[in-house]
Amino acid sequence: MSKNLTKREEDYSKWYNELVVKADLAENSGVRGCMVIKPYGFAIWEKMQAALDKMFKETGHENAYFPLFIPKSYLSKEASHVEGFAKECAVVTHYRLKNDENGSGIIVDPEAKLEEELIVRPTSETIIWDTYRRWIQSYRDLPLLINQWANVVRWEMRTRLFLRTAEFLWQEGHTAHATEREAIDEAELMLGVYADFAENHMAMPVIQGVKTESERFAGAVETYCIEALMQDGKALQAGTSHFLGQNFAKAFDVKFANKEGKKEHVWATSWGVSTRLMGALIMTHSDDNGLVLPPKLAPIQVVIVPIYRGLEQLDAISEKVAPLVKELRAKGISVKYDNRDTHKPGFKFNEYELKGVPVRLAIGQRDMDNGTFEVARRDTLVKETIAANAVVEKIEFLLDDIQKNIYKKAFDYRKENITEVDSYEEFKKVLEEKGGFISAHWDGSKETEDRIQTETKATIRCIPLDVEEEEGVCMVTGKPSNKRVFFAKAY
Repeated sequence: MSKNLTKREEDYSKWYNELVVKADLAENSGVRGCMVIKPYGFAIWEKMQAALDKMFKETGHENAYFPLFIPKSYLSKEASHVEGFAKECAVVTHYRLKNDENGSGIIVDPEAKLEEELIVRPTSETIIWDTYRRWIQSYRDLPLLINQWANVVRWEMRTRLFLRTAEFLWQEGHTAHATEREAIDEAELMLGVYADFAENHMAMPVIQGVKTESERFAGAVETYCIEALMQDGKALQAGTSHFLGQNFAKAFDVKFANKEGKKEHVWATSWGVSTRLMGALIMTHSDDNGLVLPPKLAPIQVVIVPIYRGLEQLDAISEKVAPLVKELRAKGISVKYDNRDTHKPGFKFNEYELKGVPVRLAIGQRDMDNGTFEVARRDTLVKETIAANAVVEKIEFLLDDIQKNIYKKAFDYRKENITEVDSYEEFKKVLEEKGGFISAHWDGSKETEDRIQTETKATIRCIPLDVEEEEGVCMVTGKPSNKRVFFAKAY
């Protein structure tokens, strides 16, 4: 199997697009801007879902499902929300088709116009808060901690598989609380859950922070985010958690009776991650040979490839491998024994390297005679010969070590690509020549933020949560600043 991938240094964007397709993750569909997620890609997403869903439920959340369609009037109830999404909405106006009387095919039946147009959900705050009005009556109904796994549609004109598509998969949490403090704590808790998942499952280091006012989610009082750095020096927003205040509760009149019997509006949060995480996973770890997957998210953690001449040798190898496969699966390790006789071992080696399988075992007649396996790790491409009676222990070690090693590699890369600057000229020089995150003082004004974005295409990715106050002056205006923020060019 010839990979023929474009090198990252030659054309990073082309490398990414080729890898998504050649590794059988996804492909463009017959609907412009929408993708087909193929079984191997969906298997990775399922592992992401399973890990996140477990974390959500451990923090007290329950899953539910809400309609795909939202009445247009609902969106108009929260002014900043509708303004934020209006340009991305797909609208349903009719409910029936009919054959054209002229025989030219199917047309929309003009008699089947909806009384009120329906919006294909770009996000579910409005339909959910209309529902919560019926669910919440008393302080005894709070907190209400709901998550939804769903698809959403945001009509993007310029799309890229996983990173930006007109339809994508995600989860969206929507919670209601009795007090402002409880809602803020919830938003911060879920940001921590996302950071934990990104670092400990995806092996992707992230910076936790808050967005500037102009970058906030439409309708939010505060937007928290995790930001990651890709191998081309661009940032990627990997997840967001929003403190919504009482904006949606007031828009949809969601009140509860407190312990004194007084009616109050509830306090709200929403939070979500999407299949964009697939793009982040690819761009954080993968190389010119293909995918590099963290073992915790790899659909196949171990692949075993037999090297044989004739069916007699294959049968002998298969008999030798069967107990190993059973033992690994008993330990919760996903393993594939590839005994296809339609492809040669070299083809299989290339295929699993391209697909990022963390550990590959090969066994031929010489290994059978010597009681060994050839063991290769995907992250470093190092191969070793291991005794058969030690191979399970070796695999367990490798799966743990690969997870740690690719995190460290990504962490070291990010550390090397965070640059502090104090002048605008230095900022522009670093941005063009090095990229990465740039830590600089900003005067806090939207005017300065807009000017930087217009002149350099860089945006404020976040105001980091773990950075101490530091007196300084804005690199652009010279006005006072008490904290550095992170800038970058971004996806």
